[in-house]
Amino acid sequence: MVYTLPMDEEGWKKLQEHLIGQFRLGRWSAHDHEHWRRVELYGLHLGRGAGADLEVIRLFAWLHDSQRYEDGHDPEHGPRAAALAQEMCGSWFQLQPSQLATLMLACDQHERGLVSAEATVGCCWDADRLDLDRVAKSPDPDLLSTAEARRLALMRPSQRQAVVGIS
Repeated sequence: MVYTLPMDEEGWKKLQEHLIGQFRLGRWSAHDHEHWRRVELYGLHLGRGAGADLEVIRLFAWLHDSQRYEDGHDPEHGPRAAALAQEMCGSWFQLQPSQLATLMLACDQHERGLVSAEATVGCCWDADRLDLDRVAKSPDPDLLSTAEARRLALMRPSQRQAVVGIS
């Protein structure tokens, strides 16, 4: 089954259900699909302002932690997510080669503590870090790539969530 992004709602829902269904850690993980949904909302907010690739950001949100084998230290989950993105491209979604390369880089390196001047990658990483309050951590503004993410990081989590439409 091939879906072309931007996907219709049915295609997007099927992709989400597939990723949730294959997630090894289950519903109560700190890295579960509720986290992915929040990363998507943060990412879309940041990406619109930065002129980033919203298709890649949306896919990053749902793929980046989908290959975790444990909630704690799992340094290979990013590379596994990048490999899954490559495997799924062409069957679950369509991306240009440059978009796929960006998605794979964002997934592969997202937990390395890096920042990026490339808008899409920076927005992906910032979106993930803005949701650190779920594990009782505050995002470090020095580890955020975009000015908007640094502005949001200075807010209380509930204020930050309200700005991007997380209820």
